[in-house]
Amino acid sequence: METTHDYLMMGFRLLGSLALLIFGMKLMSETLQKMAGPGLRHILARMTTNRFTGMLTGVLVTATVQSSTATTVMTVSFVNAGLLTLAQAISIIMGANIGTTLTAWIISAGFSFNITDFVWPAFVVAMFLIYRKRHENVGDFLFGIAFMFLGLGTLRQTGVDMNLGENEAVLRFFSSFDPNSFTTTLLFLLIGGVLTMCVQSSAAVMAITMILCSSGALPIYQGIALVMGENIGTTVTSNLAAMTASTQARRAAFAHMFFNFFGVSWMLLVFHPFVDFVCQLVGGGVDKLSFVLATFHTCFNIVNTSILIWFIPQIERIVCWVIRGGQETGDKRPEVRLQYLDAGPMQAPEIAVLQAQKEVQLYGQRVQQMFKMVLQLFGEHDKERFVHVFTQIENEEDATDKIEIEIAKYLEKVSDEHLSDDTKQKIRRMMREISELESIGDACYNLARTQNRLQESGKDFTATQQEQLQNMLTLCDNALTQMNSVMTGHRHEHDIQETFRIENDINRMRQQLKADNIRAVNEREYDYNVGTMYIDLINECEKLGDYVVNVVEARFSK
Repeated sequence: METTHDYLMMGFRLLGSLALLIFGMKLMSETLQKMAGPGLRHILARMTTNRFTGMLTGVLVTATVQSSTATTVMTVSFVNAGLLTLAQAISIIMGANIGTTLTAWIISAGFSFNITDFVWPAFVVAMFLIYRKRHENVGDFLFGIAFMFLGLGTLRQTGVDMNLGENEAVLRFFSSFDPNSFTTTLLFLLIGGVLTMCVQSSAAVMAITMILCSSGALPIYQGIALVMGENIGTTVTSNLAAMTASTQARRAAFAHMFFNFFGVSWMLLVFHPFVDFVCQLVGGGVDKLSFVLATFHTCFNIVNTSILIWFIPQIERIVCWVIRGGQETGDKRPEVRLQYLDAGPMQAPEIAVLQAQKEVQLYGQRVQQMFKMVLQLFGEHDKERFVHVFTQIENEEDATDKIEIEIAKYLEKVSDEHLSDDTKQKIRRMMREISELESIGDACYNLARTQNRLQESGKDFTATQQEQLQNMLTLCDNALTQMNSVMTGHRHEHDIQETFRIENDINRMRQQLKADNIRAVNEREYDYNVGTMYIDLINECEKLGDYVVNVVEARFSK
């Protein structure tokens, strides 16, 4: 009974220490992304001039944030935004595979000596720092490191206490597999992949593998097969998450899977000689097996990248052939699907904000396209074609309402995370922007409805009214163009005064046209009903100009 109780408590210690390890790495990664997020995004956007700089960028970013997933999410968002080509994204993902091997070295270091002695001072320092606003992020980072190393230290001690190397049942189980058998290698590779998919953390599976190998229970060949399986398991997870995502997101995820599957395939052909080489490189001894695993992980990814980096164009063609682009449909009703916010579960809040910014930019472009439909409506004299365009505008108005709600829900979800002050301000700006963009969509629909009323009345504007109205609509289109230019660039690259100038021109024209309309109605140049619809259009254009100014002001606010 006592033995059962001991094993039960050891099991809880094992699971608890793994939970501490995963939580610590997650906290450390998210804090690093928060502190260096904007800088990392600029690095990804600019340091990818060729396949080699792209690969080095992936190494640098992943080693910095300790998350290949975060690097992949950032990369996919830039591909979707057109800032990176798929070929550049593939080179970054290759680098991310090398950068993530640093995690294995950190874990192996934790198994080499009792690292928990350094944890307690880190907790004390972190506790004081988190209460100082200026150093809150540093405190969170220290907490992440402390939890990670506390988990590693507890895991190491638990492995020692379990005495797996002398447990006959465990030794008998692993010895039942022939280490020289190809079937055994494939079986443990499969186990590693399944475990990684189940626990959603390759670091946790790596830690378990190191415990088993360091204790002498698991032969090094099976341990390395588990490591290879982890490489496959982590790519399957990302592909499942990207199943409902955009075409480019699925291509990037598949490229990651292809890269790792190819690496595992050639490694299986030279498995035992390669493992023997790594063991000789590190040196003998059970106490060094954790370093053997880390060395193998690094060598494997470096060699695999060195081979495949020369074939990026071919990989791109294979990926595009396997995952073809979506076919355009003739459906009149536009599909309401967010392009940048559907790439699976949100992995990193700071990166999620970047994706939301891209979605808001796309939203701005969409409402301008809706305004283009309104311009098309004003020049349409064929009744059947008029009804077709008006129906499209009605559908777009419904779509813009839904997009605002979906983006707002996403931003509310992100705002629940632990964010930097700068990121919180960005979310507030985007909330205001999407509200004003939805109002622009309403204004476009109101313009279309008024024009539809005119069409149904059987009357038409005079040539002078049509010319004046066209001038007003052109100003509104210029305002929308300027708005989208501001939203897609950096704030320092634009002058808010240009937007104010266009809005002042709209206001002056409205005042002039209102006065002209009163005079024309009094002089019976056209009837009162036509004059009312005409001035409704003018007033709606003026409102649209105000909404545009509100979007730009939100973008420039601090």
